[in-house]
Amino acid sequence: MNFLTKLLKRVFNRTTVCIIGILIQISYLVSLFWSLGTTYTYSYLVFEIIGFVLTLAIVNSDMNPSYKIAWMIVILSFPIFGVMTYIFFGNSHSGDRLRRRMNRFNAEERLLLPQNTELVRGLHDGSRTAEKQARYLYTFGGYPAYTNTAVTYFSSGEEKFETLLTELEKAERFIFLEYFIIQEGKMWDTILGILERKAAEGVDVRVVYDDIGCLLTLPYRYYSTLEKKGIKCRVFNEFKPIWSAKMNNRDHRKILVIDGHTAFNGGINLADEYINAYEKYGHWKDSAVMLKGEAVWSFTMMFLTMWNYLNNTKPASYDYYMPQEKDIAPYKGGGCVIPYTDSPLDDEPVGENAYLNIINDAKDYVYITTPYLIIDNEMSTALTLAAKSGVDVRIITPYIPDKWFVHAVTRAHYKKLVKLGVKIYEYTPGFIHAKNFVADDKMAVVGTVNLDFRSLYLHFECATYMYKTDCISDVKADYIKTLEECREITYEDCLNVNFFVRIGRALLRLFSPMM
Repeated sequence: MNFLTKLLKRVFNRTTVCIIGILIQISYLVSLFWSLGTTYTYSYLVFEIIGFVLTLAIVNSDMNPSYKIAWMIVILSFPIFGVMTYIFFGNSHSGDRLRRRMNRFNAEERLLLPQNTELVRGLHDGSRTAEKQARYLYTFGGYPAYTNTAVTYFSSGEEKFETLLTELEKAERFIFLEYFIIQEGKMWDTILGILERKAAEGVDVRVVYDDIGCLLTLPYRYYSTLEKKGIKCRVFNEFKPIWSAKMNNRDHRKILVIDGHTAFNGGINLADEYINAYEKYGHWKDSAVMLKGEAVWSFTMMFLTMWNYLNNTKPASYDYYMPQEKDIAPYKGGGCVIPYTDSPLDDEPVGENAYLNIINDAKDYVYITTPYLIIDNEMSTALTLAAKSGVDVRIITPYIPDKWFVHAVTRAHYKKLVKLGVKIYEYTPGFIHAKNFVADDKMAVVGTVNLDFRSLYLHFECATYMYKTDCISDVKADYIKTLEECREITYEDCLNVNFFVRIGRALLRLFSPMM
């Protein structure tokens, strides 16, 4: 009986049930589309009219042009399927509801993040480039610029993991973790052991994880397991087997804050492939930064804003979480640091525009690492214009993909970029997951923001912008070293692609905004 029970649990686990539920809905909708299209001529005509009206609305909307084209083709080519799909995935009602609820918590937190006007004036005197970025990120991202912050760069998950364990052991007041993926294994189990012990000592330990990100990596209702260990836990946007636009909005951020004075940010999730404890897609190359000092306050507030939203409550006071003077004192100076977040609910692509500011202001070089290169016209124009203007623009992408169809779209962008002077390299040992920009030896970004539509428009993201911090030289050195393990993509490589592969890539690229 035990064996049968275990077998049934394995077969009918949460993932299986969700997949079956969605397949049933898809089957029903497909049969509905088919019957309407073949049996009811008038219904089909009605959907054609609705599709035409929707197309007009899309054309006149503020939607990204790439989104517009993709939706218009689907709606006009397949009126019934296109209209119904747009109603499920293309409308913004779900976003409006989320926005109204989250705005309840954003206004008060914004008051606790004032801009240091003296610092910005100093940037104006020293660098219009940094001043412009600081003003943009504060006005539209809500997060200010700081000095008095030391930043350490980690060129691998293994480096971050080792330091992270040391820092966690020092925690005395609180530990906040917010991650897209958490998976049981060497990395998480080691961290969990420390978190459980710290919680028993009276440290306020809180965890937020994304439900879709952890759908295949954590048991169902894993938050209950953590709560039993004394660890407070909330799940972002719990996944249900229902077609809904709400499921498009994921919490892709990676934040860890300790006692308000130390924070970690970057591309590294809490799973074993990120520290190469096992090989998933060849060697996993990633990156992260550790902040100590004033700028940690922004990451503390990012976490608390999300926690308050999920918990539907606010603390009576934020004083307990603020950085203490003794924790800031050792880190005077240190360049300009701006942690920032991007939300799909504010109709402002902060993550993309922060990248565009770097590309447009670069004078000598821009070096980029990204796992996905699925870019819109604005990003493509900025990259190629910089290259045509004499800036050394280089992009490293993976050689071994984690998703074949996404990698196919990534490669579909190579031809135009390489032809116009952008240098592209693939990381031959495996998969590169780092999301880094570094330019002109003076500015860099390390964070969670991929160069794809989901990251730039649909996910909650975060990153760290740095100007003239000591670690920028480390970001550049890591890039140069990584290039030694890459193969450059030539224009001839782009031309010597099988005809049918080109057709497949073109079709996938057309619908890439909807992936």
